[in-house]
Amino acid sequence: MDAAMPYTTAPSPARITAVLFSLRGCLVHVEADGACPAPGALACLAQLAEQSVPCLWLDEQVSDDHSRMAAALPPGLPRQVGASRPWPAPDACWQALMALGSEHVHGVVVVSAEPALLQSALNAGLWTVGLAACNPACAHSARQWQGLSDSAQGKARGQATLALYALGVHSVIDHLEALPLCLDDIAQRLAKGEKP
Repeated sequence: MDAAMPYTTAPSPARITAVLFSLRGCLVHVEADGACPAPGALACLAQLAEQSVPCLWLDEQVSDDHSRMAAALPPGLPRQVGASRPWPAPDACWQALMALGSEHVHGVVVVSAEPALLQSALNAGLWTVGLAACNPACAHSARQWQGLSDSAQGKARGQATLALYALGVHSVIDHLEALPLCLDDIAQRLAKGEKP
């Protein structure tokens, strides 16, 4: 190494540093017969755990209903509930990151179908992924969604997608099965220096 050249370290690779999820309609679907993991939720959480990406679910308020829903998920998944101000204030997202011990917001992604939480994430300066098929604009449970015709699904998905993009989210997917590819895309955008 040339003594005249200053020593520099290579920048760390751009990567997803944490993923925050909403519980209902994102990680868990609630049907008449109880709560069950959303399609792709368990595989997605397992993959993120393998990659050592910390995850947390958050909600504005906790209740017995939330505890029953969370029981459908792997044990030990951290949660963050409540904040000094309700959504869409950014406080809940920042407090969730403090609970995870995150040192910065770079590479943090919030995944939800809930517009108020997504707006909270945008206000906090985080990446956002909206879920179209379980978005309130679709107004269908997972079982109802599966029973819709392709054209009815397309129409509902289109309306939800437009509403999410109008909100300002960075990416829109139907369900969590598509999240790994979406996170890869966000990581590539991070690598190019893009910020939320």
